Amino acid sequence: MPIPEDVTGDEIDKDVRQELQSLPKTLAEDVARNLVMVARLLDEDPEGAYGYSRVALRLASRVAAVREAAGFAAYANQKYGEALAEFRAAKRMTGNVDLWPVMADCERGLERPEKALDMAGAPEVHKLDKAGQVEMRLVAAGARRDLGQLDAAIVTLQSPELAANSVQPWTARLRYAYADALLAAGRESEAREWFAKAVEADRDGSTDASDRLAELDGVEFVDAMAGDTDEAENDQVPASETPKADEAEDEAQAQDEAEDEAQDEAEAEAQDENENDKD
Repeated sequence: MPIPEDVTGDEIDKDVRQELQSLPKTLAEDVARNLVMVARLLDEDPEGAYGYSRVALRLASRVAAVREAAGFAAYANQKYGEALAEFRAAKRMTGNVDLWPVMADCERGLERPEKALDMAGAPEVHKLDKAGQVEMRLVAAGARRDLGQLDAAIVTLQSPELAANSVQPWTARLRYAYADALLAAGRESEAREWFAKAVEADRDGSTDASDRLAELDGVEFVDAMAGDTDEAENDQVPASETPKADEAEDEAQAQDEAEDEAQDEAEAEAQDENENDKD
């Protein structure tokens, strides 16, 4: 797959670059450039990112960072079985448990929420940092919802991190998930409160909390440009309908003229009869 000339491979993280040192220099550069493309395209073009990840995987399947990147690319394309296999391979290579929450979410994607819940209670969770533990809590709540256990999902999300006033990288998503669960359970007033709190914490627009809040408040957004376009379209008469309109107008005019002529003839005949009577 083509790679832009401005992509050198130096853009990758220091830790990943260190992993690639086990490869020949030219090969390491090729792998690095493909990994940069995966990172660039993952959000906006998941299919493209997946393509570059497959190239990197073909070149260096024994590098943990490559397996991890391939896992995230597959995950972004909802290829959950493939993603899970790549994440497991990366975990075996490094012994790191950071991927545990996303692995559990892959189980959800494979419609195995019970397995995700088992992973949420595994010893690996205790080895996660705070961000990882919050992510695991989000996955566990999602698994509860998959099983139709709304109340359990709400309880799962109730935590010190949810109640904290300080804003952390995970705060907006945690509050959003809680608000969404409350709304699904029919607790609309509480849901509105937490959507508002999610908006306060969502500094980079990572959720659509503001839209959900506006929806609850009955606010409708109108696209001004779309409105102008609609009005312009309404002002234009389709070419296929113009002849029909002209024909109808011509017929009406002809009918009026015929009626006028008939009336004139009737008046003339009446005048002639009056003159004859006088004679």
